[in-house]
Amino acid sequence: MSTDAIDLQRPLSDLAAARDAGRTTSRALTEQALARIADPAGQGHVVFTHVDAQAARDAADGLDALRRAGVRLSPLMGIPVSVKDLFDVAGQVTRAGSRVLDNAPPAKHDALAVARLRQAGAVIVGRTNMTEFAFSGLGLNPHYGTPRSPWQRDAGHIAGGSSSGAAASVADGMAAIGLGTDTGGSIRIPSAFCGLTGFKPTAARTPREGALPLSTSLDSVGPIGRSVDCCARVDAILAGQAVDEAPAAPREMRGMRFGVLTNFVLDGAEPEAIAIYERALAALAGAGATLVEFKFTPFDDLPAINRFGFSPIEAYAWHRKWLAERAQDYDPRVLVRIRKGEPAGAADYIDLLNARAALIAAANPVWQSFDAVLCPTVPLTPPAIAPLEASDETFTATNALVLRNPTAINMIDGCAFSLPCHGKGEAPIGLMASSAAGDDARLFPVARAIEHALRSAGLGA
Repeated sequence: MSTDAIDLQRPLSDLAAARDAGRTTSRALTEQALARIADPAGQGHVVFTHVDAQAARDAADGLDALRRAGVRLSPLMGIPVSVKDLFDVAGQVTRAGSRVLDNAPPAKHDALAVARLRQAGAVIVGRTNMTEFAFSGLGLNPHYGTPRSPWQRDAGHIAGGSSSGAAASVADGMAAIGLGTDTGGSIRIPSAFCGLTGFKPTAARTPREGALPLSTSLDSVGPIGRSVDCCARVDAILAGQAVDEAPAAPREMRGMRFGVLTNFVLDGAEPEAIAIYERALAALAGAGATLVEFKFTPFDDLPAINRFGFSPIEAYAWHRKWLAERAQDYDPRVLVRIRKGEPAGAADYIDLLNARAALIAAANPVWQSFDAVLCPTVPLTPPAIAPLEASDETFTATNALVLRNPTAINMIDGCAFSLPCHGKGEAPIGLMASSAAGDDARLFPVARAIEHALRSAGLGA
């Protein structure tokens, strides 16, 4: 088989197997990624803010040489990976999707997450576009353009945010894995809208050193890929753990017990999204799982708890000096959200910390009583770009709805997957499977089982 026959739009396990069998090389996969980024008929110019073409080629050649010498670093060795624009990469300016930091000095070191990917043999092909300073779930960027979802591409629907370019790079075969961050859904939302798999770990599980913060309380670092196995392998690298060469088998679905949230997460949902979600639940029940509907009423208090919110307060603290000098260079919609934190006082912040601690204490025993808790990642299909660009009111309302469900899991410091659950030709919405804080390892085999059941039912492919 020629190297040209190995498509980068495959799960990591397939690419690693082809590499190990000599059916492809790191250089061939890297050239494929770079060709798709440069394709004038594609959206590489919007998806990437910087492309490391020569450095990627050099790294790929070096990794191929190591493999010929018998060196085996990880399943990710020689595989093209994209990096969200808020991670430091040595020698590059970290702009975080903004023009405010154009004149900032280049980073002296890789962010720890990037360094761990390199140590595992990943080929970093470039930096991906994002919502400015990661402060929106929609992915619109007036400075660098807005990546599109693969669904009805010509009509122009959002890829989701804030890790918009990370998801689009994987969806369009410009990278096998996208490194992203998730503060209120910024991995899971674009994974959902692009028909991909995304994993948000417990916040302390993966290193945030060298990543520009949005909310130091809520930020998480994680992967976007094409399967649970893709995310699990990359998560192990990011968490500094041993990486298994062979993927673990999914758990048996029969006998699993899933909690199905019925309050808060379905409010204002589109009928089309609900139909897709309910069919996914039916597939799990048909595979033998027990579904238990329940309400978690503390979530109903989240709008009041987040009167200011962690992201506005903590982002304002970081941005104060830039707002004083370059407020006019911000995306106005991001600026409004940052300034929301300006009037918050110490008492407001302490109240927020205490409310979150109480929320986590209430949620953990409930979440731990199930194999996973299920709800839609997003309660709507990918919105069209044009109305969001045209109307602040439409943007604000849609952004709040898109962020709502994932943000609830960040507030309880849970870990969560977004899994594709749509049928062929349908709009992607994502099925979110979450566990309590620290239960990441327990969630992986459960998510593999859910993925297997959905695919057996013809969903999520």
